Amino acid sequence: MKTRIFIASVIAVALCVFSSERPHLAAQGVQELKIGSAAPELAIEHWIQDGNGFFKPVTKFEKGKVYVVEFWATWCGPCIQSMPHLAELQNKYRGQNVQIISVSNETVEDVKDLLGKQNEQVGKSFGELTSAWCLTTDPDGSVYKDYMDAAKQGGIPTAFLVGKTSEIEWIGHPMDMDGPLDSVVNDSWDRASFQKEMELQKQLQENMQKVSMLAGAGKFEEAVKLAQEQRKATEGTAMEAQWTSVQYQIKLMGGMIDDDVLSHFRGRLTEMKGDAYAVGQFAYTLYGQIKQGADVGVLSQETLAALQSEVSGAEAEMLPLLYNTMALLKSETGDLEGAVAAQQAAVDAAPDERVKNRLSTLLEDLKSRLDASDKKSE
Repeated sequence: MKTRIFIASVIAVALCVFSSERPHLAAQGVQELKIGSAAPELAIEHWIQDGNGFFKPVTKFEKGKVYVVEFWATWCGPCIQSMPHLAELQNKYRGQNVQIISVSNETVEDVKDLLGKQNEQVGKSFGELTSAWCLTTDPDGSVYKDYMDAAKQGGIPTAFLVGKTSEIEWIGHPMDMDGPLDSVVNDSWDRASFQKEMELQKQLQENMQKVSMLAGAGKFEEAVKLAQEQRKATEGTAMEAQWTSVQYQIKLMGGMIDDDVLSHFRGRLTEMKGDAYAVGQFAYTLYGQIKQGADVGVLSQETLAALQSEVSGAEAEMLPLLYNTMALLKSETGDLEGAVAAQQAAVDAAPDERVKNRLSTLLEDLKSRLDASDKKSE
């Protein structure tokens, strides 16, 4: 998990440019929503799934009951990946006054179209999978405005945990909800502690935004300096490790490669050993940096070696990702012949024709580039 948090932080700094301003909530007619706020009533238009008749539509929250209001969309990959977990949680707490309500702002037709499709994670249709809890849609976006906008939450899936006093107890990703939900149900939740943690996370995001904007503008030395200041300010906390990772990533982006930077990333590769997903994501991030002009030196070859070492023990479903990433990295480091071989391996490992066809597009491009290179050298 820590490795994936690191990768997420890296990608955020490397690829995202954040808006520096948001419309003031009062100007939008939205009351600010935070931990301890009374949960806004639900004005949901369409209740599509109801736990096979177990649950009733909710407008006002009943005292003594616990609710999860989760925002999702049919096009959102992480939302889809969270569905089996939501079903598991709802089944776990069924009959214990816990009701999970997922809210989209799409049309009923969009949602029903998804329900008729197969979910490969669990081997059943989305209709069967989501029948465990309340799946809804609110096309006018009023509930989204009352919750997501009011709480300044910009990404989905996001879940709001409404406690037994009908107040907001927790806000976060539904995959991280197990502990808070259990504590709220069992009356052991420390709201004040979480509120403090959320404030620290807010400060982290704001400072991360500043660093990202500096790096995006090519002001790498300023970005590194700010990251170092934040690392020092958060010394002794979990955030110190995040700022350390960001600091080194910015140096990598800016081509500020020295022995210390190389040592850091070599250490990261060592820590990731045995986690094919993490190594693949790191390699893809490195590929992105090279493509943007970063001179990563010997790190590219060491990352390719780490990728290769993961191939032998990787699960079959990981092989297309690993080989594809290997091909991309090889192509950017000038090894077109090796890139073609790696991409061919990715195509051969593809689980179905759809994936095979998608990977074949890059394979043909690499072959064309290799042919052109061979002709040029003749």
